[in-house]
Amino acid sequence: MKKILFVCLGNICRSPMAEFIFRDMVEKRGLGGVIACASAATSTEEIGNPVYPPAKRKLYQLGINCSGKRARQMNRADYDAYDLLLGMESRNVARMKQICGGDPENKIRRLLDHAPQPRDIDDPWYTGDFDTACRDITEGCQILLDEINLSHAKD
Repeated sequence: MKKILFVCLGNICRSPMAEFIFRDMVEKRGLGGVIACASAATSTEEIGNPVYPPAKRKLYQLGINCSGKRARQMNRADYDAYDLLLGMESRNVARMKQICGGDPENKIRRLLDHAPQPRDIDDPWYTGDFDTACRDITEGCQILLDEINLSHAKD
């Protein structure tokens, strides 16, 4: 099973959006038994909080339910537990590497690193632009799923 961890600053906007959008894509392709995902934060400030209401509304607009999701901070053990750890922006990636004590297996990167235009996903908590964040996250999740499908097909 391929295991993915999506990570952002607080685990209440971008990373849970990525977790649930990606999970929806995986299920629609019938790959639920092959791919699993979760999300976490680099900070402690939102631990235990639910998905931020505008992010939750955006997911509901897509027909995706994220009820029950609570923010958690990633930890060093996540490095061994997941095959890929995907940050939403460069600052997340730097902090993830600190938390994990480095990245010897090259498993930590940004979600959009393999996009035609590699870039950070801006934090909608600050920008208020949940539409753009959702589009960027969906693009990254689609690219990721296509990459996994290609590597799985070769196995």
